[in-house]
Amino acid sequence: MDNTKKINIGMIGLDTSHAPAFAELLNDPRHPYHIAGSPVTVAYPGGSPDFELSYSRVGGFTAKLRDDLGVQIVETIKEVAERSDAIMLLSVDGRVHLEQFKKLAAYGKPVFIDKPFAVSSADAVAMAKIASEHSIPLMSCSSVRYAQGLSEATADDAKGGIIGADCYGPMELQPTQPGLFWYGIHTADMLYAVMGRGCKEVKAFTNDDHDEIVGVWEDGRIGTIRGNRRGNRTFGALVHREKASQFVDVYAHPKPYYASMLEAILAMFRSGAAPIDMKETLEVIRFIEAANESRRTGTVVQLG
Repeated sequence: MDNTKKINIGMIGLDTSHAPAFAELLNDPRHPYHIAGSPVTVAYPGGSPDFELSYSRVGGFTAKLRDDLGVQIVETIKEVAERSDAIMLLSVDGRVHLEQFKKLAAYGKPVFIDKPFAVSSADAVAMAKIASEHSIPLMSCSSVRYAQGLSEATADDAKGGIIGADCYGPMELQPTQPGLFWYGIHTADMLYAVMGRGCKEVKAFTNDDHDEIVGVWEDGRIGTIRGNRRGNRTFGALVHREKASQFVDVYAHPKPYYASMLEAILAMFRSGAAPIDMKETLEVIRFIEAANESRRTGTVVQLG
């Protein structure tokens, strides 16, 4: 893998704060965690007219990329695909990802899709199939998955194997991104970073202010997500091992998890090998879908 080869990155969807945050890390050499050699060079703004957190922000973020970070703004997804070596599909509205990804497929270029990968298992499976048919390296995740504290705790097996995990964080709701798909996906991705695949059933407990989601894995391990809509807005976790439990402070390290995630994305762009198995990504989406169903019905929902 050639880590010195310049990669021109195209962005699709400038309606999320991730667009300028990622572009600053990649384009601004003054940033303390600047990642050299892979600038964002071209972008398509996009935006969803029925989603206030999309249409109200796209103009400002587009101006910042164009005026402050030197990114060329174009009018179509096709132009982005033609003028870039790799693509970040960042559109904040998970409903549009499948249609946007379809427009990229013929170009065969590696793609990172920001959270949520999709807001239904049907869309997620369709995108995975398209990627497989066109041999497209594809990755999607929450940036919190790459928090250094979480990565270190997951890798440190001195206290034995992982027997469970409890993750927590803010869980605001948005009607267009049902249930956990808007903000709960961060803690869901943290849980899967620790536990791996294999959840068989989910039970949700919910009220106006809080959610507690309990997942039971096929091997008997239990993982939970606590989501807050009142009180603190911090992310964190407890990782339970055979001999001890460890608290994970995702804010303990100065390196931003955006930077760590971008390093993993760029490694995929260069090598063509996705760092997260697509089967795991699909299960995260199905886990959220099942949790949403349990929030509505109060019943245990099977993932299979």
